[in-house]
Amino acid sequence: MSDLLEVILVGLACFVGGYIALAGLLRRIPIPWRPQIPFRSDPIPPAWYDVLDRRVPLARDLASTERERLLRLAQVFVAEKHFEGCAGLAVTEEMKMTIAAEACLLLLHLDGPCYPTLRTVLIYPHAFIAKHVLRGQTGIAQEAIPLRGESWRDGVVVISWDDVVCGARDAADGSNVVLHEFAHQLDQEDGATDGAPLLSSTALRTWGRVLAAEYERLREDAAAGRPSVLDAYGATNKAEFFAVATESFFERPVQLEREHPELYQQLQQFYGQDPARRAAPDLASPPSPGAP
Repeated sequence: MSDLLEVILVGLACFVGGYIALAGLLRRIPIPWRPQIPFRSDPIPPAWYDVLDRRVPLARDLASTERERLLRLAQVFVAEKHFEGCAGLAVTEEMKMTIAAEACLLLLHLDGPCYPTLRTVLIYPHAFIAKHVLRGQTGIAQEAIPLRGESWRDGVVVISWDDVVCGARDAADGSNVVLHEFAHQLDQEDGATDGAPLLSSTALRTWGRVLAAEYERLREDAAAGRPSVLDAYGATNKAEFFAVATESFFERPVQLEREHPELYQQLQQFYGQDPARRAAPDLASPPSPGAP
């Protein structure tokens, strides 16, 4: 029986690995042959327009065609992904739509499927204590620091609803847990969590050079206590740097472009968006103290 179980587990691991690799290839296929998101034919629920206006201020400056596409993307997301409340939280349609719309803002001008490796979104009412199975042992390890969110490589995003609301409310503070965790999902689509999303080989070389330089710059700034448009948490590793840079790209684009033009250009090319050009005056943050 143990041999059979081992064979089943190995087979399952191969299947999951193959699926992740295939999903990663989907965004590298030339555009005419790339599978597109199967938008639904049923109308967008009228209440969603109000939720978008109230809950997702980053969407207010989108063109009307972009807003419609964002809602269509969110519609696919809500239909395809499983949402589950934790710690007694009852998940509402408004919660689903808010998270879906913010997550799909990253996909607005990307080709390919809608977070193909993501299956489940777990929502806690507040910051939560993460639990992890101890590899090679029995029992569960529990981290002591409350978290706003987590992104797992096996198709799960865990998120705090309080932090979703707070992060969306101030669209110019450079802190947005949904953008952060779903940037991790994009990073993980090729099976690696390394700060490099799916790019062509040419674009990947340039991104690698810029990422390395900007990551080291943030590490130096963080160590010296110098303020930056990029959250110091991005100095943890390159995966966190990409997620933090994504937050600043969408929430503080004018300042990011001014202080980190090469980084901004790389993010602009990847996401196919130029938020600094559409940023309303209240989204254009003042320079950081001591910024060059």
